[in-house]
Amino acid sequence: MASTEPPRMLRCIVVGAGNRGYIYTNYALDFPSRLKVVAVADPKKTALDRMVRLHSLPSSALFSDWREIAAKDKFADFVIVTTPDQYHKEPVVSFAEKGYHILVEKPMAVTESDCKEMADACRQNNVMLCVGHVLRYYPPMKKIKDLIEEGRVGDVVNIQHREPVGYWHFAHSYVRGNWRNETESTFSLLAKCCHDIDLVMWWMAERRCEKISSFGSLIHFRKENKPEGASSRCMDCKVEQSCPYSAKRLYIGQFKRGNKEWPIRVICNAEEPTLEKVTQAFELGPYGRCVYECDNDVNDNQVVNMQFSGGATASLTMIAYTERICQRTVRVSGTKGEISYSGDSKVAFYDFLSGHREEFHPTNDMPKETKLGGHGGADYCLFHSFICAVATNDPSLILSGPEDSLASHLLVFAAERARRENRIVDTVAELPSW
Repeated sequence: MASTEPPRMLRCIVVGAGNRGYIYTNYALDFPSRLKVVAVADPKKTALDRMVRLHSLPSSALFSDWREIAAKDKFADFVIVTTPDQYHKEPVVSFAEKGYHILVEKPMAVTESDCKEMADACRQNNVMLCVGHVLRYYPPMKKIKDLIEEGRVGDVVNIQHREPVGYWHFAHSYVRGNWRNETESTFSLLAKCCHDIDLVMWWMAERRCEKISSFGSLIHFRKENKPEGASSRCMDCKVEQSCPYSAKRLYIGQFKRGNKEWPIRVICNAEEPTLEKVTQAFELGPYGRCVYECDNDVNDNQVVNMQFSGGATASLTMIAYTERICQRTVRVSGTKGEISYSGDSKVAFYDFLSGHREEFHPTNDMPKETKLGGHGGADYCLFHSFICAVATNDPSLILSGPEDSLASHLLVFAAERARRENRIVDTVAELPSW
């Protein structure tokens, strides 16, 4: 990771002060000598009010529309773009043209053309772009990359990657929540697994994905699967106690067990959670709806199969119905050995020649005092690396820059095209400029 202390304090603007924007700016609270938040744009007053409380911002630093900030002369080093996914492109392009470096949450955007325009704008204006692929910074995933690059497995022949979204996480985010509907957001493979396609491409390194296919659908969270006697909301539902997707159990239960962060903070609309606010959000808001009566249409399961140059293959499985929440599992099979990772902190390697098995417990140097502990500390590592890159003008410190991120996003779009059109996509023919 980048050096511990950036050589100078930076100033940043936040466009979109929801959950991810709030999380990233904790860095300024943890390390006030490194970063200062100087302006925030968000249409929601509750989101702005929270940023005022956290960062002691004057009213002159608050904006309901980011375009008001972009119209001003440049007054910060970089911009954090954490708006809803479909609204990433315009602020990224506008602020890049003003000379700001950019950190944008994944996915880059929800169309291929928007992703390309964002990458082009940053290149043409000579500004850094960091995409929020935090898993590249997650110690076990980095260790897998290191073992491959060291040649321990020989030539990689196959990668099997599984993303267990988690039964209640999927219900929260992809049935009741912001990513439930393609028209309002995007398809679930892009929203949830652009991380995972990116990891597979990163591990395959110089090998290009030449062909891709995909299958998937929405199986369970449909109106015809609604239990008999169930109501439209969990609060007054006769079968709530026998439903594993009960919003009452999820939100009020987690709050009473002491959780005041995600997902509780999300349903409280950026306000400080209290039992009264959680109950009110559950009773009246979208997160209290029956999972069988929402306007969701995104896949709850999908598989992606990839063939890379030289014949190597990879598969990705995304599945909603799991006990584990986003604890990926990985198996990398090579000509000299095999790497396995089962979703905890341990990466194992088995050497075919010696018959010896090694276990690694990789860690990062995340400071104990930081609040950016999400994704196993990868939130901190990504943000800190970006801070150091901007402070030292060294884009090599960014592991998820525009070229790699654009390539992996284009592959996600190709996979979804293969699923919808029921065919194998030849990426060499259809993505010649990649």
